[in-house]
Amino acid sequence: MKQKSIKTVLSILILILVLSCKNEDSNDNQKNKEEIITPEKKSSNNYNISILLDLSDRISTEKYPNSTMEFYQRDLGYINSIATAFTNHIKTKKIREMNDKIAVYFNPEPLNEEINSISGKLKFVFDKNNASKNNINRVNVTYNDETAKIYDLAIKDNNYVGSDIWKFFANNVNDYCIENKHRNILILLTDGYIFYKDTKIKEDNLTSYLVPEMIRANGLNTPNWKDKIEKNKFGLISANEDLSDLEILVLGVNPDTKNPYEAKVIKEYWGNWFKKMKVKRFVIKESGLPSNIDKVIKDFIEQY
Repeated sequence: MKQKSIKTVLSILILILVLSCKNEDSNDNQKNKEEIITPEKKSSNNYNISILLDLSDRISTEKYPNSTMEFYQRDLGYINSIATAFTNHIKTKKIREMNDKIAVYFNPEPLNEEINSISGKLKFVFDKNNASKNNINRVNVTYNDETAKIYDLAIKDNNYVGSDIWKFFANNVNDYCIENKHRNILILLTDGYIFYKDTKIKEDNLTSYLVPEMIRANGLNTPNWKDKIEKNKFGLISANEDLSDLEILVLGVNPDTKNPYEAKVIKEYWGNWFKKMKVKRFVIKESGLPSNIDKVIKDFIEQY
């Protein structure tokens, strides 16, 4: 009788243990499901794409000629890929779900009034009321034609006012490039150098600008360039406190060939700057042929 009682107690204990393990497995499975679902809930399916054009003398065919493909032509190829990725995204959505935007910006605004007028044509907003097939197809045609006019006018004017990228991040990026309940993407077409004559700020070894002369002066043209940046705290002054709802793709970086470490230094400056400003996600790429950069653009926009 005593032995039977012991067996009964053991059976009960084993049953409790089995049920407990099953419950833990169930909790683990539920936790794993939540970990997979959570990022999807946080990421919006409504795209807000902004393109910031650097119309400084970097696009000059006289000052910076390129026998393979002029830099302004590369920009136009990148813009074509961006517009295509945007329309591809829209075409995957149901009409009632559409709330997507794309626009082009400059800073400062070009002196040529025609360029500013053209930029207005490059602002598209799609919702359930206007998302017809014809309207969507207009994006690619308009971006191909109108951006070509912008570069043509800028080069013909030969009056490059520069590009104030630092001040754009300080004064404009929140208003222009960030929308609630959207996936906010900013794409910068620039050579990687930051300079504007009216925005020259220096705080110890931090600056609002980045130019080849400064890189050389700081001795960042030697193999230990990264150690020097860290030791001397070289970098860009933060222009914004919180860009955690913004993804940034920088295209067209064109480093000075006299310094073999220039590209790495530029990317380090930009990367550290974005981290200071809490940018959600960023990729920085050197200038390349549009056929090669096309995948970079589409991967950044479509596959995240």
